[in-house]
Amino acid sequence: MRLLLVEDDDRLSAQLKGDLERAGYAVDVAADGEQGEFLGDTEPYDAIVLDLGLPRRPGLQVLANWRGRGNRTPVIVLTARDAWHERVDGFKAGADDYLGKPFHVEELLARLNALIKRSKGQAGGGLQAGRLALDEERQCAILGDGAPAALTGTEFRLLRYFMLHPNRILSKATLAEHVYDYDGEKDSNVLEVYVNRLRQKLGPQIIATRRGQGYVFVPPE
Repeated sequence: MRLLLVEDDDRLSAQLKGDLERAGYAVDVAADGEQGEFLGDTEPYDAIVLDLGLPRRPGLQVLANWRGRGNRTPVIVLTARDAWHERVDGFKAGADDYLGKPFHVEELLARLNALIKRSKGQAGGGLQAGRLALDEERQCAILGDGAPAALTGTEFRLLRYFMLHPNRILSKATLAEHVYDYDGEKDSNVLEVYVNRLRQKLGPQIIATRRGQGYVFVPPE
């Protein structure tokens, strides 16, 4: 999953970026409203964390502009904890959720996971596809017999995106855009290596190749 974090507090931004990456996300950061709005419109994010008090363009205006142009990427708004009017204004502008500062990163992660799953039509709770489950805290796959399969960071992000889009053809370009951040090396040959590693760990039939189109994740029954 790939996220956009729009936050002008450098210290908080760096801390959150590290926390989110350790939780298995590819993260891009924007430090002002103009840059954040541009990235949110031009890059395929799975969710956006948006602070409201931004330089160059206020967060509420950024959000309203996104929604006005039909950008439906899920957005969590960061507000001052006692600023109830900001939360109301945020929802009116099109926010999907909010979180008051200061907050625990565990709550942000829980809200992000739930929001992304809802946006993909998945039920809340753990991510399950057939007999395969994904332990998002330990970042490992749980096979039908209950045995855990260890995953690298890239394998985890790739499998999570596959599991959120079962039985759909996903091009290499789409997968790369959601597995790597803006500065990541989006090499389709490297992506093939990670797909093959998932097949070795989880079974050769779990990811089918559609020649000239991409891959299809087939939940194991």
